[in-house]
Amino acid sequence: MYWEKPGAANTEQTLHLALKRAEELHIKTVVVASCSGETCKKLLGKGLDLVCVTHHVGFSEPGQDEMDPATRHFLRQQGVKLLTTTHLFAGVDRAIRNQFGGVYPAEIMAQTLRIFGQGVKVAIEIACMAKDAGLIPHGKEVISIGGTGRGADAAIVILPAHSNHFFTTEVREIICMPRCKTR
Repeated sequence: MYWEKPGAANTEQTLHLALKRAEELHIKTVVVASCSGETCKKLLGKGLDLVCVTHHVGFSEPGQDEMDPATRHFLRQQGVKLLTTTHLFAGVDRAIRNQFGGVYPAEIMAQTLRIFGQGVKVAIEIACMAKDAGLIPHGKEVISIGGTGRGADAAIVILPAHSNHFFTTEVREIICMPRCKTR
């Protein structure tokens, strides 16, 4: 499925299609990007093993966690595994760029994946991050859901690899994504 434009307006349909494909493939693990927790909440009660990946603390403002502590507590009570850590394609490469300028390998990789849209890039990135954190099963396909800004606009079936073996990651299916990559 292709959305005309990226963004949060596609969230409900993206989640619907992701859940439908998860059911068809008997996939129980879903990784979702959700900084506020709102997109993740929409997946509760579906019998899934949910992993919610947020921005790292300090992403938007030094020392600030974008997810409200009450939401974080609620999601944990619902059995959601929360991952708040440095992004796979950011980290120290971004710090070097911010300090000295230039472009570095991880950022080149991220920009290349954005050819498929920000949401697909995010979905690939968070699946590998969840794999590195030990939050998803090894050797099993998962559904991964990302977005452009807020909400969700891309969903994929992926067999993620650990970051130290990133190039063995397999995007098995693109369930949905925006046709046009800019708003």
